[in-house]
Amino acid sequence: MSLHGHSHAHGSGHGAHAVFGARAKREEQTRILTEALAALVPPQATAVFDLDSTLLDNGPRQARIVREFGAEKGDERLAACTESAFPTWDLRDTLRIVGFSREGAEAVYPSLKEFWRARFFTSEYCKDDRPIAGAAQYLARVMAQGAQLVFITGRHAGMGAGTLESFRRAGFPLPDGARVDLWLKPSEDEDDDAWKQRCHARLLAQGHLGAAFDNEPTHVNAYKRSFPDARVVHLDTDHSGRPVEVLESIPSVADFRLEAE
Repeated sequence: MSLHGHSHAHGSGHGAHAVFGARAKREEQTRILTEALAALVPPQATAVFDLDSTLLDNGPRQARIVREFGAEKGDERLAACTESAFPTWDLRDTLRIVGFSREGAEAVYPSLKEFWRARFFTSEYCKDDRPIAGAAQYLARVMAQGAQLVFITGRHAGMGAGTLESFRRAGFPLPDGARVDLWLKPSEDEDDDAWKQRCHARLLAQGHLGAAFDNEPTHVNAYKRSFPDARVVHLDTDHSGRPVEVLESIPSVADFRLEAE
């Protein structure tokens, strides 16, 4: 997902519009996820996962920022904000949900957006992210397959410490320089799409890509074009809102839960 070139997805489970989640069919999820695991045949096989709205839900981060803004402004409506107040990435929608009139929301929006922007892309706030349902268990299965695991994200290097803290809290495998890698953008200003394409070149040089998971239609489509033999899976959580359709050949899942879980 992109906001002036940054990933900023927040995951499902707190008021996502009907457009999200409509593509994934729960009865197909276990098969899709199991087939992706089966495609990870070591020693060359690599599994790639995006973070925001793929493995991690940003809802706690969003709500914390708005609550802090409310506390600073002395506004109880904002200070009581919960994760259910984020159906879209437009903070004016959040303002309306917590009780502002349309005119009031328009008036407060610029200062809230500035406050949000200064905090959202930082380690201090991204450490609050929580795992998408089933994510930790699924990553454990990937590791049990003997595959290489690469987290490829639009987050920049300055968010590394907070990202690793959220990994520890979630029980995710940690980068070890051997089987697990975390690829962060070196610069905050680099466009997400361009960064992910650069990562494709690194992956091509690294060996066989067995499976890739991302919530952004543009990015899952790009994985399928770069790696036509890989199991590419779309997380039907949320996305940037660009008018891009997921390729018909790419299946969608709502989260990482298998039937047995």
